[in-house]
Amino acid sequence: MSQQFQPPGQPQPGYGYPPPPPPKKSSAGKIVGFSCLGVVGVVVLLGVVAAVVGGEGGDSATGAAKPAAVASSDAAKGGETKPTSAAPEKKAAVSVVAKRTEFKKSVIADDSAYTSVAVTITNNSSKPINVNPLYFTITDTSGTKHMAELAADENQIATVELAPGENITGTVTGKGGFSPKTVTYTDGLIGKGVRAEVS
Repeated sequence: MSQQFQPPGQPQPGYGYPPPPPPKKSSAGKIVGFSCLGVVGVVVLLGVVAAVVGGEGGDSATGAAKPAAVASSDAAKGGETKPTSAAPEKKAAVSVVAKRTEFKKSVIADDSAYTSVAVTITNNSSKPINVNPLYFTITDTSGTKHMAELAADENQIATVELAPGENITGTVTGKGGFSPKTVTYTDGLIGKGVRAEVS
């Protein structure tokens, strides 16, 4: 006698129905998991970039000197405080010197009033920097900022790239008659500014 088998999905004699097939797992859980992981990864990456950018320049770009450390053991005893051996003063990456100068009208300038400041910029860093008249602003004694007027003064500072150790001198000119107080140089339009008092 030959044995006959029932087709799949039909009850087998003596055994009942076969177990149902396992449900298909949706990939929605994986997508949500990878999305959350991606968001966390981006946040961590932004934090690392902010830490690197924020910690790079410090006070060195503004030329501010950090206070010297004092001996804490003497201070606790009430004795005289003496500064510890200070490390040699580190130069700012970019130094700017500014002084008032006479405006020398170029052929492009109109008959308006202008104020010029002679600026010397020195690259003390180990990387080249860019100098452009558009990277300077002049702040007057009332706190108003004046953008540089291009080609108004004959002696306008040139657009150059300064290698480490190089410097350049030229004028930065603002429109109007005012008393300049400070000049601010920014390496690029969105970099960190370096300010110098006008002498």
